[in-house]
Amino acid sequence: MKYTETRTPPSPGHAEVRIIAHTPEAARAVAQVLRHCFAGAEQRSYPGPDGDTRLHLTVDTATPAGPARSWLAASRSPVGTGAHPDET
Repeated sequence: MKYTETRTPPSPGHAEVRIIAHTPEAARAVAQVLRHCFAGAEQRSYPGPDGDTRLHLTVDTATPAGPARSWLAASRSPVGTGAHPDET
């Protein structure tokens, strides 16, 4: 099943995250990790068509916290470098 949604994109510096899990506890655990790493998590939860849980949240990617901040800083390419030859 393909999931298509017509919504306006989040504001610059924010990301919409969709979590689909078998149980509400699993969805909440993933959301908790994201809230630990990024500021501003607006959360909405919905029952899925197959009895699963769908959790949607908005995170502020411009304000990473803790683990995300250090990971994002370490993962940025140095200025002047491009894609690896096998990535083009």
